[in-house]
Amino acid sequence: MSEESGTALPRRLGIFNATAVNMSNMVGIGPFITVPIILATLGGPQSYLAWLVGAVIALADGLVVAELGAALPAAGGNYVFLREGFGPSRMGRLLAFLFVWQILFAGPLEIASGNIGMVQYLRVFQPGMTDLQSRLIATGVGVFLVFSLYRKINDVARIMTALWIAMLATTGWVIITGILNFNPSLAFDIPPEAFKLNAGFLPGLGKGAANVLYLFLGYDQICYLGAEVKEPGRTIPRAVVYSNLGVTVLEVGRSLGFIGVVPGRKAMTSEYIGSEFMSRIHGPWAGQLLAALIVITAFASVFALLLGYSRVPYAAAQDGIFFQWLGELHPTKQFPHRSLLLIGAAAIAASLFKLEQVILALMAARILIQFVGHTVAAIVIRARRREIALPFKMWAYPLPALVSVTGYLYVFSTLGLYYILFGIVTIAAGCGVYLISARRQGRWPFQH
Repeated sequence: MSEESGTALPRRLGIFNATAVNMSNMVGIGPFITVPIILATLGGPQSYLAWLVGAVIALADGLVVAELGAALPAAGGNYVFLREGFGPSRMGRLLAFLFVWQILFAGPLEIASGNIGMVQYLRVFQPGMTDLQSRLIATGVGVFLVFSLYRKINDVARIMTALWIAMLATTGWVIITGILNFNPSLAFDIPPEAFKLNAGFLPGLGKGAANVLYLFLGYDQICYLGAEVKEPGRTIPRAVVYSNLGVTVLEVGRSLGFIGVVPGRKAMTSEYIGSEFMSRIHGPWAGQLLAALIVITAFASVFALLLGYSRVPYAAAQDGIFFQWLGELHPTKQFPHRSLLLIGAAAIAASLFKLEQVILALMAARILIQFVGHTVAAIVIRARRREIALPFKMWAYPLPALVSVTGYLYVFSTLGLYYILFGIVTIAAGCGVYLISARRQGRWPFQH
């Protein structure tokens, strides 16, 4: 559709904005709340192995996403990858619907994890805050987030750039401080039998890798804004690769800095490891200042998340696969306002749950359809959809695709029974909703 029609999204995001969107999403509050959890999965610094496993999976999948994003730059990202990879009038229609369906669960859960973590660091200033107060404040953050994004994409890009600069300043301060005060005897205090294979090692490694992958979530965020990216064949792959490599360096630097200052056993149980880290070096004032910067960084992350996810139901509605009323742009501001309100409202509701529940549930909801699904779609496009041009091709194909799908399936198998069932039941329910709708509309697999 033409831009003049009022339904097309203008291409205004360049490489700097695209990388900022990805990294602001990825480098959020994650390490400040998950480093203790990662350390606890294997009981100490041996959990660095989970870092390695998670980073390798993320880097491999990033190459898959880079290829798909360059080939299919449209609003919706993974939704478009699944639809085109498996055929828009056949299986691709079902999988595209299921992706949007799981985004209604996983997207708000991911945004909510940032809201909850943000409020967790506000407790540094109000230690007596009750759980009820924390949850109410987290929902309030969600309301403010929707208000902040209810505007033109030009204004959003400027806000995102400012938040990204604040995020880099926060991360830089932590990394430099960690390097200057790094104590190897603390960071590498590995127990003698740390890597002994037993019944709990592989499940623990998988759960640790799941939390590491949570830190990397967002390297595909710019793909959701593919219809708004300038020169997408070049910009999207670069943004995905740059942000993935950059975040690997930043997150490893931050995590090593924390555990090179805070003793391992203390780090595993710390509720505010970032603030404790800075307080041990410079005193309480520094811990409070870092907590304030972490709150800003967390807001930058959820800002980017809601911006990207709000485009997914819009794209599906435009294709006639999802609710049609979500396929409208704001009459004057040119953004999918109804989709934004839907995802934002769900994130506000999800902010009432506990952080641990939110993280595991969002990973369970996303892995099968999104990560495994888009990797298979990339393989299918290479084999059967030769008419789709590939401006960027993943290096060493098919190795990255195999590493991605195998790694994510392993992580999914270790999440725990309730969360595995949550992921499967979510998909089954989505299939039921799709089949009912398809039968009424005479769509695949009921078309005549």
